[in-house]
Amino acid sequence: MLDVFRPAVRAVARAYFGTRFFGVEHIPLEGSLIIAPNHVTFADPVLVSIPIRRPVHYMAWDALFRIPVFARLIRRLRAFPVDIESADRGATREAVRLLTAGGALMIFPEAARTLDGRLQRFKLGAFRLACARQVPVLPVSIAGGHESWPPGRVLPRPGRLTITYHPVVKPSAEPDGRAAARAMAAEVRERIISALPGDHGAGEDGTAATA
Repeated sequence: MLDVFRPAVRAVARAYFGTRFFGVEHIPLEGSLIIAPNHVTFADPVLVSIPIRRPVHYMAWDALFRIPVFARLIRRLRAFPVDIESADRGATREAVRLLTAGGALMIFPEAARTLDGRLQRFKLGAFRLACARQVPVLPVSIAGGHESWPPGRVLPRPGRLTITYHPVVKPSAEPDGRAAARAMAAEVRERIISALPGDHGAGEDGTAATA
């Protein structure tokens, strides 16, 4: 569905948000991949996917699937639900299935949109999955989205968005899975912050105590 409307979506994103894309050469064209952007607006999944020339699946907040018409739309866009408040084994199984088949999966490490524009703590689930399956992670920085579409605003205002795709981060050889996930999360977080303005710290390493 996005493939069909990609030119129109790109045109609207450029005209309304002044969206610019950097580092698109870092996007792998094939192979298992986890795409990890920061999360600032409802439009993030679509905007990040514009220059990605392969099918992308999305792990999305389960509450969105309780909105009848919207649920059908996001399922058509290859989204599947995850309970962000607990360890969702069903979502994990679906993620493993997609990655085993060589698919690309978008997971927001913050789980929910930022409320204040600052990068929030990362949950470790995406990185534990990446380390367990030996899948690289593509860090993506979205700058300017919060200013255009902050929480509480029904419709976005015109703005200037910059989306930066960084070199992939590969899992380390660390035998301790949790330590490997923390190290990977810290590296992905550092790359995302490098293309964001202002102060985005959250704790020592920016990761939550639990996955």
